[in-house]
Amino acid sequence: MVRLTKTFNFETAHALHGYDGKCKNIHGHSYKLFVTVKGQPSEDVSDVKLGMVMDFGDLKKIVNEEVVDIFDHAILLNQNSPHKSLGDNLMKEGHQVIFTDYQPSCENMMLWMVDRIKNRLPENIELVALKLHETENSYGEWLAEDNQ
Repeated sequence: MVRLTKTFNFETAHALHGYDGKCKNIHGHSYKLFVTVKGQPSEDVSDVKLGMVMDFGDLKKIVNEEVVDIFDHAILLNQNSPHKSLGDNLMKEGHQVIFTDYQPSCENMMLWMVDRIKNRLPENIELVALKLHETENSYGEWLAEDNQ
């Protein structure tokens, strides 16, 4: 079994409704996402992916389509909070706003990403871990082994 990890970067703003600190205000982060998958390298000599668990380009395409292209330069707001009206106004002004049904914390963003990425992976590839840095020294981790 071999693990592969690919790193992604995106810029996203959010606000945490009801939070008791500065993050209740709209603010942005330069997120860094680490996606780790595992599988057996192909041993089929006729396979163009011989020796690979998964083509890094295929993983990049999945994560870009399911996460990065959605979140990059967008504002995440909880649709069940008073931020909804602010988001509606921002959308009228042409801003990219994503309304979530969850508090858009690092932890909840990762849980949302897990489902999106897992659903796109080939049958023989397993999502092992996500690590999402909100800042250079603050991050959350999701591990498949903790969620069995």
